[in-house]
Amino acid sequence: MMKCALKDSTIILSGTYEHPARLTVTERFWTVNPSQDNSKNLLDHPDYGGRVQFFQNKDRMFLLKLSNVTHEDEGMYCIRIETNEEKQKYLGYPGVDLKVTDLRVEIPEEIIEGQSPVLFCKTTCNLSDKTNFTWYKNGKHLSKLISTNQLLLQSVSRDDTGNYSCAVTDQKHVSPAVTLSVRYPPKNVSVSVSPCCKIKEGDSVTLICSSDSNPPALNFSWFKENQSSAVGSGQSFSISSFNSSHSGRYYCEAQNKYGSERSASVSVTPAGGKKTERSGQVLYAAAGIGATFICICIIIVVIKIMSRKTGDAGVPRGVSKQESNNTAVPVQTSSHPSNTTDSNELMYASVTHKSPKKHQRAEDEDEVEYATVQHLRNNRNASAETGCQYGNMRDHRPAVSAGSNDEKADDSSVIYSSIKVA
Repeated sequence: MMKCALKDSTIILSGTYEHPARLTVTERFWTVNPSQDNSKNLLDHPDYGGRVQFFQNKDRMFLLKLSNVTHEDEGMYCIRIETNEEKQKYLGYPGVDLKVTDLRVEIPEEIIEGQSPVLFCKTTCNLSDKTNFTWYKNGKHLSKLISTNQLLLQSVSRDDTGNYSCAVTDQKHVSPAVTLSVRYPPKNVSVSVSPCCKIKEGDSVTLICSSDSNPPALNFSWFKENQSSAVGSGQSFSISSFNSSHSGRYYCEAQNKYGSERSASVSVTPAGGKKTERSGQVLYAAAGIGATFICICIIIVVIKIMSRKTGDAGVPRGVSKQESNNTAVPVQTSSHPSNTTDSNELMYASVTHKSPKKHQRAEDEDEVEYATVQHLRNNRNASAETGCQYGNMRDHRPAVSAGSNDEKADDSSVIYSSIKVA
């Protein structure tokens, strides 16, 4: 009889015996690979210490319980009976032939995307028909509905790639993991450009083709739109000195033994350099505008300063700015006796009174200076008044020293400055 046991599992072997009524059984035990003259009790065997137990059930069956089974435990297990008579010994041979097995996962040699492969949980000997199996992917338990030693994967994809293992339900032994690799043609093919953003004429430009495939793509072809033939090969395509003739849209095609796929087209132009130049022009223009604005501000400030100086220069000499702002008093005088109907009537406007200088005496305070005196004439008698025109007449009097008699004589004098006759 052959018994298949899973490594690291616990098994129970059973056997029965009968003896003549006249004999008394003095000892019974299990032994392994016995001989008629040499049968060692497993309880005393150093390789089985702590791993074996003997017991008898209600059906008078003699049982052996062996735990943590190893490959070294393989052999023939028999019951040995000894009686009160030296020559009356019994050996139940052949007994139970124990085989120890591991678990291993078997998968097809090649699995292509879209196929439906079957995985097997294999042993070197046949376990009980009632044995249930558990499957794992990357260490995680798969569906409990799968309890046989076969695992069917429907229409596999690259997502089914992983490490698969199996175990007998309720047993701690798990098979070594086996990697399932799904083969598929290139996918997600793309092109990257280096440098990625700023390409100037004369630069060295490299295009790189990337793809997701199993096995990795080994054949790459480069194409330029509107050209019938390939412009390059290899995973990268380089242009040593880029110029306008190289401008265009490029794409690559990746291929392995299971298929091929092309990338989307990418535009490669020297736009980056032009963009940089335009940016510099804008910067120069902004700097020019700023400089112009500053110059205009400076000119305005200079004009205002000159205007103030000119205004100060227009005040009569000897008259302060505060003094020149005194209220003008309209005065009517006549060079002839008063006559309201006289066409020769003169009017002096914008008459300015000048305060006395600090160095003048009190008796000089009556001196009056008339500045910007205008003579208004009657238009109806313009011809008669022609001889009364005074133009820019000034009376420049000599400086008068304090206390002189001449100064007293001139206290009542009148100075006419910038007299205009209209």
